[in-house]
Amino acid sequence: MEHLTKQTFLEKVFNYEKNKEWKFEGKLPCLIDFYADWCAPCKMVAPILEELNEEYKGKINIYKVNTEQEQELAAAFGIRSIPSLLFCPIDGQPQMAMGALPKESMKKTIDDILLKNKVVEATK
Repeated sequence: MEHLTKQTFLEKVFNYEKNKEWKFEGKLPCLIDFYADWCAPCKMVAPILEELNEEYKGKINIYKVNTEQEQELAAAFGIRSIPSLLFCPIDGQPQMAMGALPKESMKKTIDDILLKNKVVEATK
């Protein structure tokens, strides 16, 4: 799981210095975990993200941003509470989720927002 710096964030997610409007730079949709080493809920989320990284390999990228080291990035997204999870689809606006979400909630959001796998009920 890659840790993003401001530089790699600008290249792989969103170049907010060049673009005013959201413009996703990545090849795959991504989930970004804004965290800090001292944050207990962040430590609870970390193993879930590791599992999701394996389960969705090749479909989405999962990145981590250390808000202590990357204060400018955190400020650019108005991160006030951690963990904050930013879901970035290929098309459309990113969506932020605050707090330590359970794995099922994260999977649902990944499926709905990032992969847009809407379950269509078959009618007989």
